[in-house]
Amino acid sequence: MVQLNPYLRFNDGKCREAMNFYKEIFGGDLTFQTVGESPMSKEMPAEAQNKIMHATLKRGDFQFFASDMMRDKATIGDNISLALNCESEEQIKTLFEKLKGGGEVFMPLEKAFWGGLFGMLTDKYGIEWMLNYQEKSEKVDKDLLV
Repeated sequence: MVQLNPYLRFNDGKCREAMNFYKEIFGGDLTFQTVGESPMSKEMPAEAQNKIMHATLKRGDFQFFASDMMRDKATIGDNISLALNCESEEQIKTLFEKLKGGGEVFMPLEKAFWGGLFGMLTDKYGIEWMLNYQEKSEKVDKDLLV
């Protein structure tokens, strides 16, 4: 089995701040490895020592990674979104409220044509999120949902 994990890139040393923000929202275990804690620390300049080389946020099967350290400056764009399929109406409303703080909502939570509760936003770190809650129904093919 192959597992796909989103890997977020942050500029200007924002990885620690952003991942702590996501931990507040989703819970789970958050770990960081700085450049200074890595074997390559001797090869890196002093200003890079506190940057995050690798961060992991994990809660059950929910897991994603992030870093300040990439080969070039990350360009935030609209080529990827993180899609969350929520377990309840209460959960989707709570997560949407928390993620939108300081960000921009471009599709408020509302009933979608497929019957789910759906909304889209960009959080304060420039990450685009798509949230969906679909009540269990025998008529819905779950493989077709976001």
